[in-house]
Amino acid sequence: MLSQDEINALLSGMDSSGGQDASAEAPADSGGDASADAAAQPVGGSTIDESLLTDSEKDAIGEVANISMGSSATTLYSLVNQKVNITTPQVELANWENVINNYERPCVFIQIKYTVGLDGTNILILKEHDVMVITDLMMGGDGTNTDGEVGELQLSAISEAMNQMMGAAATSLSTMINQKVDISPPQATLLDMINDDPSDIADFLTGTFVKISFKMQVGDLVDSTLMQLYPIEFAKALKDTVIAGDSGDGGQEAAAPEPAPAPAPGADAAGMPQMDPSMMQGQPMPQMGMPQMGMPQMGMPQMGMPQMGMPMMAPQMMNMNVQPAQFQNFAGGTTIMAGGENIGIIKDVPLEVTVELGRTAKPIADILDFAPGTIIELDKVAGEPVDVLVNGKFVAKGEVVVIEESFGVRVTEIVQ
Repeated sequence: MLSQDEINALLSGMDSSGGQDASAEAPADSGGDASADAAAQPVGGSTIDESLLTDSEKDAIGEVANISMGSSATTLYSLVNQKVNITTPQVELANWENVINNYERPCVFIQIKYTVGLDGTNILILKEHDVMVITDLMMGGDGTNTDGEVGELQLSAISEAMNQMMGAAATSLSTMINQKVDISPPQATLLDMINDDPSDIADFLTGTFVKISFKMQVGDLVDSTLMQLYPIEFAKALKDTVIAGDSGDGGQEAAAPEPAPAPAPGADAAGMPQMDPSMMQGQPMPQMGMPQMGMPQMGMPQMGMPQMGMPMMAPQMMNMNVQPAQFQNFAGGTTIMAGGENIGIIKDVPLEVTVELGRTAKPIADILDFAPGTIIELDKVAGEPVDVLVNGKFVAKGEVVVIEESFGVRVTEIVQ
């Protein structure tokens, strides 16, 4: 069954007579299979041709995207200091109408172009709420300040996050294809998609493209879906490049290793000199010019006896006095700083102490309008304790006092 959104998309993409015909003829052609009906039905005047991408190609593209996003998740964790999980890629063909009907609006489009190693474009789509949570965490918040709409400040922050995430993904791709991969700075845009022309964003969005959906979790704050869009030609080229890189990285050598060189005369397969059969019977070795030792000849291979013509070092080694090494016992608690001892060693290290009166977030446009006399409203109420930070870490709260002609802070609470 078609949802109301899909029906509206059909009606807006074609004239009323064409829409009525399509809806009337669909049940007769489907043969009772509703899922096949939806897959073959034109959406907004364009049909998705599933033959453009085989199942094996979808699996390969999904695996490449999964490896890349694994690196991106690690990078995002370092930015938001929250556990990040990006898994379960689902690869399918889609078009613009399909994206509109199956994703929350408005959302943020981040376009990334490959400049070195690969030639193509991909687009990441994030929900507006997810962007607000991620950018709030990046700015030092707790991820709950999601009121309002995405502005220039949030777009700039999410662009920087995606720049680092996709940079890590590019590094993973360069490892897979054995050549350098680089990207251009991402461009983030907030779109409602209904009234936007896809050709203004990217040309490949006007036709059929590859859509990869990821499950994205950021701590307990985000449990959502991240979408990545590829042109079909670029997705296939990326898959072929990765496969070629894997097969060219020593693949043939592993399948057909070079034969090992034949052992030199008088040496066995392990490179050790072979014993003459006469030595096994306790007979002397006149051809070696080596005097008899007072030990069985069977022990000679273990001493690493050299081949013919090499200097004989065995007698000197036999006469060496070998004793076990003696080490000092460090179990007496001599470790510096153990249990807090010797902390005086670092007491002279200077630390930067900062007293923060309050904070606020302003768009770039407002900041550019700052002038002498501008009043900036902070998030602290008058008389509320101020924050004391040591090297940027929040350690205490206090109240502002005046000492003669200088301001000071009286510590009222130590934050554990």
